[in-house]
Amino acid sequence: MTHASRMDADARSAAQAGEPVARVENAQGRSPVLLICEHASRHLPSRYGMLGLGPAELESHIAWDPGALGVARGLSRLLDAPLVHATVSRLVLDLNRAPSAPDSITALSERTTVPGNLDLDPTERARRVAEVYEPFHRAVDEFAEARKAAGQVTAVVSIHSFTPVYKGVQRPWEIGLIFDEDARYARNVEAGLKRDPALTIGMNEPYSPADRVFHTLDRHAVRRGLVPLMIEIRNDLIRTEDGQASWSNRLAPLLREGAQTL
Repeated sequence: MTHASRMDADARSAAQAGEPVARVENAQGRSPVLLICEHASRHLPSRYGMLGLGPAELESHIAWDPGALGVARGLSRLLDAPLVHATVSRLVLDLNRAPSAPDSITALSERTTVPGNLDLDPTERARRVAEVYEPFHRAVDEFAEARKAAGQVTAVVSIHSFTPVYKGVQRPWEIGLIFDEDARYARNVEAGLKRDPALTIGMNEPYSPADRVFHTLDRHAVRRGLVPLMIEIRNDLIRTEDGQASWSNRLAPLLREGAQTL
């Protein structure tokens, strides 16, 4: 069974067991880093069917961030850091967007129409917000608040992956670091990554906060006075367990070292 198959089996089991859309792993982790992975799963709860899409489309990057959960889990283990990740596909609702954002529930992802998201009425949108967005972010809020109160969190790190080609445009970076006005952690990690001259590093690439991708970090880090960092890894590099382990091992010491000076 592949990593993706195991992950999807985990998500299906979670859904069948009535588990919340947010799963917490290593809740007692002692690292000052709190990890979040919003696009961890391509699972669609049964009431959504396949949203009018085929299997290949639901395995593609439009449904999830391939490899991101494997990297996040590796980092959680290596850093002894808590991890909060989603168990539902971004196609139901994108947890890294404000509910009012036009792409919170997207009917067009890159060049793919999502029939099940076309012409949704306000009732259905509100239902998805209530069933997916609110419980996920409430769980992260409660967890982050408890750790902050205990003096355990200084940084919130969101783990993502990106497709090598988007709308026909090749993306040259192996990794991108996304940050806002507080660039301290991003610059610390960048300095470590630059020890490998073969790496092409994107700073606020392939996205920046102006693209509305900073919602989770705004809500859970910036508003609490914690340091935010979003990490984007090109997904062809982390499709396999070996690739995910390689990037976890590469990033863990940099995140650990970088957090010490925050």
